Amino acid sequence: MQKGNISVQTENIFPIIKKFLYSDHEIFLRELVSNAVDATTKLKSLASRGELKGDIGDLTIEIEVNKKKGTLTVRDKGIGMSEEEVNKYLNQIAISSAQEFLEKYQGENNIIGKFGLGFYSAFMVADKVEVSTKSWREEDAGVNWVCDGTPEFGISPNKKTQRGTDIVLHISKDNEEFLEEHRIEELLKKYCKFLPVPIQFGTRKESVDEGEGEKKKKPKEVEVANIINNPSPAWKKQPGELTDEDYKKFYEELYPYSFQAPMFWIHLNIDYPFNLTGILYFPKLANSMEVQKNKIQLYCNQVYVTDEVKEIVPDFLTLLHGVIDSPDIPLNVSRSYLQSDSNVRKITGYITKKVADRLHDLFKSDRTEFENKWKDLGVFIKYGMLSDEKFHEKAMDFALLKNVDGSFFTIDDYQKKVSETQTDKHKRTVLLYTHSPEEHHSQVEAAKGRGYDVLEFDNVIDAHFMQHLEHKLKDVTFVRVDSDTVDNLVQKDEKKESVLSEKEQEEVKQVFESLVKEKAGNSVQLTPLSPDDQPVQITRPEFLRRMKEMQALSGGGYGDFGDMYNVVVNTNHPFIAEKLLKMPEGDDRNALGRHLLDLALLNQGMLKGADLAAFVKKSLAFLK
Repeated sequence: MQKGNISVQTENIFPIIKKFLYSDHEIFLRELVSNAVDATTKLKSLASRGELKGDIGDLTIEIEVNKKKGTLTVRDKGIGMSEEEVNKYLNQIAISSAQEFLEKYQGENNIIGKFGLGFYSAFMVADKVEVSTKSWREEDAGVNWVCDGTPEFGISPNKKTQRGTDIVLHISKDNEEFLEEHRIEELLKKYCKFLPVPIQFGTRKESVDEGEGEKKKKPKEVEVANIINNPSPAWKKQPGELTDEDYKKFYEELYPYSFQAPMFWIHLNIDYPFNLTGILYFPKLANSMEVQKNKIQLYCNQVYVTDEVKEIVPDFLTLLHGVIDSPDIPLNVSRSYLQSDSNVRKITGYITKKVADRLHDLFKSDRTEFENKWKDLGVFIKYGMLSDEKFHEKAMDFALLKNVDGSFFTIDDYQKKVSETQTDKHKRTVLLYTHSPEEHHSQVEAAKGRGYDVLEFDNVIDAHFMQHLEHKLKDVTFVRVDSDTVDNLVQKDEKKESVLSEKEQEEVKQVFESLVKEKAGNSVQLTPLSPDDQPVQITRPEFLRRMKEMQALSGGGYGDFGDMYNVVVNTNHPFIAEKLLKMPEGDDRNALGRHLLDLALLNQGMLKGADLAAFVKKSLAFLK
């Protein structure tokens, strides 16, 4: 047996491999199977060029666990290695120091498929690794290689007749989880689900029908190869080869526990100036911005890498589901490197453009269907406009505003629609809105009675989205219908006179201030409105309420604004001008004031708990 030392300049290289080659030890299986795929793919290339004569036969890669022996085997029927190639690929980690090893290989752009480094990931989980290999060249003898996790190795000839490579890992005690069949199958399905060569892990039972018609027998159970991967996933095919049903089936294959089909999808396919394929699905988001369990999966040449793609995909696109596959994305580098990498920036820009173009095409080709899907699309498009300038520019053509009557408008069209009636004294277009047409029914109807239009904004992201549009459009402001009295929602240079004298107004103010004094920050405002308007109204200051909503979405940052509101007393309403003031000062006057205030709070859904119970009790007493 030939003896030698692996070419390293430090005795500490294997401890470093065990600890630092990858942050997650389970990656070893991905690397070894990827190497097997690489060897198989190279064999196919040789055959296609006519260098390999005869039938290449079955190329299935086999994974075996022998718990009794404590071994895990990865077996391929690829190109194999000669003794010279074993020396070249397995015995030369020519690094002068452990530190240099880390610096060189942690910055490696694409470790996958490189026999040397990927192979050595085996020592993260194994005390000893044996390799039995035979080159595709008939004249080359088979070779065994063994290493026990020190720089010493052994090479000897073997009598292997079939080309290919068997890698046998003697799993260490600390890593015995990798001798459990369910764990290995879990990892194979995670990392190797779409590798381009069939991968077998044991066998499974399958029911087979026998006979036909009247001769049909009871289904028979047979053992078949347990192939755990789909070598030809949908994203590797041309869009023209796939039907809508094919795309939906692939979605189910990606996310087997999803019960809602996606709305539509985008097939990515580009080979210049970088390589990228994939399919991105638009899920039904409705009013949710919660973390999605079905994340975008990143692959490199069909090898699963990660589902944390924030540095590669723009933040708002992480709401999508699906697959991106690119050999041009560096995989084993820091996040800061990813963010500055020119290929990554190009890919990010390309994906954003493709998504925006697809949405615009859908909008133009079938606006009705686009509007029907707006509840789900709205979250995604608004988030995109907030977070990506280029997407914002494109989305201005298809982002929609919906009013309380269920009509949809582009932002530009809506501005034109309301500018004549809803431009205030500062020449700003005031866009009125409600988060709940039902809750604000009386305010909405009052606004519509003035000839105003009211939008519906009921999304968790809308407070930020309105602020964003106000900044971008400059001369537009959003005002919720309950933020002021109807005559002051769109501020005009109109003055109304109160029928009350200053002294009478002061008396009225004292009544209501005594009723709200226990609520810190709330104020009483006397306003001469139409006698037909309500006697007492509750308004919530737009700025403070919006900040509170943004605080709730972002998880803090604006302080605690509480539930502040204004009590607006209509000094021209008969209940105030004629009834309240004619009562003598004391309990009866305060009781009427309390009742009017309770009605206003009830109208806003703000009368709760003990106050609501007391109001109901008084009302029932009045009916007796």
